[in-house]
Amino acid sequence: MPGDSVYLNTKVVHQNTYDAIIVGSGVSGGWAAKELCEKGLRVLLLERGGPVQHPSYPTSLMHPWEFEHRNSLCKADREKYPIQTRHYSINEDNKHFYTRDLENPYEEIKRYDWIRADVLGGRSLLWARACYRWSDLDFEANLKDGHGVDWPIRYKDLAPWYDYVESFAGISGNRDGIPHLPDGVFQPPFEMNCVEKDFTAKIAKAYSTRQVIIGRSANLTAPLKGRGVCQSRSLCHRGCPFGAYFSSNSSTLPAAMETGRLTIRTHALVNKVLYDEKKGKATGVEIIDTETKQTEEYYAKLLFINASTIGTTAILLNSVSNRFPNGLGNDSGQLGLNLMDHHKGLVIAADVDGFEDRYYKGRRPTNMYIPRFRNATEATGDFLRGYHFGGGAYRTRGQAEGIGEELKANMSEAGPWKISIYHFGECLPYQENKMSLHPDKKDPFGRPIIQFDAQFRDNEKRMFEDAAKTGVELFEKAGYKNITVSGKISFPGNANHEMGTARMGRDPKTSVLNAFNQLHAVKNVFVTDGACMTSGSCVNPSITYMALTARACDYAVQEMKKGNI
Repeated sequence: MPGDSVYLNTKVVHQNTYDAIIVGSGVSGGWAAKELCEKGLRVLLLERGGPVQHPSYPTSLMHPWEFEHRNSLCKADREKYPIQTRHYSINEDNKHFYTRDLENPYEEIKRYDWIRADVLGGRSLLWARACYRWSDLDFEANLKDGHGVDWPIRYKDLAPWYDYVESFAGISGNRDGIPHLPDGVFQPPFEMNCVEKDFTAKIAKAYSTRQVIIGRSANLTAPLKGRGVCQSRSLCHRGCPFGAYFSSNSSTLPAAMETGRLTIRTHALVNKVLYDEKKGKATGVEIIDTETKQTEEYYAKLLFINASTIGTTAILLNSVSNRFPNGLGNDSGQLGLNLMDHHKGLVIAADVDGFEDRYYKGRRPTNMYIPRFRNATEATGDFLRGYHFGGGAYRTRGQAEGIGEELKANMSEAGPWKISIYHFGECLPYQENKMSLHPDKKDPFGRPIIQFDAQFRDNEKRMFEDAAKTGVELFEKAGYKNITVSGKISFPGNANHEMGTARMGRDPKTSVLNAFNQLHAVKNVFVTDGACMTSGSCVNPSITYMALTARACDYAVQEMKKGNI
């Protein structure tokens, strides 16, 4: 891919009309590009950010001493990224992937940490790569406890598509036989260290309802086409030149380009979807070139809006017409509502005696994992839904004593073992948690700015408190010492798992999308990113986005062949 703002596919005459347009190049947008191109469509992929070409990530091979501020953000950076720096993941070595907040303002009626990328590949370059299938515990939750609306699909509908995307993406893990955390198509797992194995055995002995497993991660332990295995460098956040973790840049976009049917246009901020009221269909999109601020239009029979949960819904809300005065496909009035994210923020740590004759190798890219047991294998009357734990054990450094050579020698010795865990918990789909377009304020491109009004409520707070007590209990059962609990519940957005705002459902009166991620009211528009989610589960959603996208693409092309799109 050339390094300018437009990637022109030499096998396709460049023009403004395509078979399909995809908005957004992250996890779901990249999958849509691969699937639609491989099914024979000429595809235009629009990305608001700048180009990033695999494997040429600018800092991926730099040494720590080559960074001016030793990989810390300076004062000027923190002023430039006041929202992004609310999150742990932005540093000097990857700040160029993130959105500059001052140039992309939004309004917080209640605090919302919108952490976002602004490059080709989106947050597929920045995600933590945890991949866990959802089960019917998740897909049936709304129906059973009455929160939100019922999902129009069940696990059996997605199971073959999980198989399909896992085989291509490359997911490492064990087949653990946990009914509510289904096994998948896995590469060999990473290995736990000695203390984690000790913890696993002790929890298995103490509980029949709780398990500790190695995390399932989109990091290769065996090579795939054009991609090498994980080097355990713990530098994924810079972009991986080995292609060892799944990203759009290393995986789906090269596959799409290989077909000769993909054109990528960067610096293309989609402003709205164009709608033909006579045909009852979308005809294309209007973009704003982020460098020139000029508008252009592109046309297609099929549209996939995958600009991330917030970006996608903002585009739909801004796409008004006589037919849709409140946003494209918004007959139900649900666009922007039911905004969800996982809550986090808890850290529980303990000292571990012994094992001082053993160490570990490399920087493993995944954690040990404790699948949800609350309201799954164990009942609780305190709250609905549940949470999981992740974490790991590690050796501390030696004592920082002495000066000069003595200090260096002491610090080079390994210290005692410690173990720590964190939690991720589900947020219920509250209609009151929402995003909307400001009626008056505009961004530098003349678009209405987004405003957020969302918060974690009593159910999430009770879950957080339970996780704190239960985490302590786990370490006490294992016989570990000096247990500490720290942290407070996060603000929505900070887990980077924003979901909802254009939910799937069975009834067009209460949902935006049908069982195939198709707008109920506009049959040639699909949404398969986090906006489509009807509930949030407590497990990471990205592999579910991939499966939903592949399934929706298959359906969309079949409908096109039938003349229904």
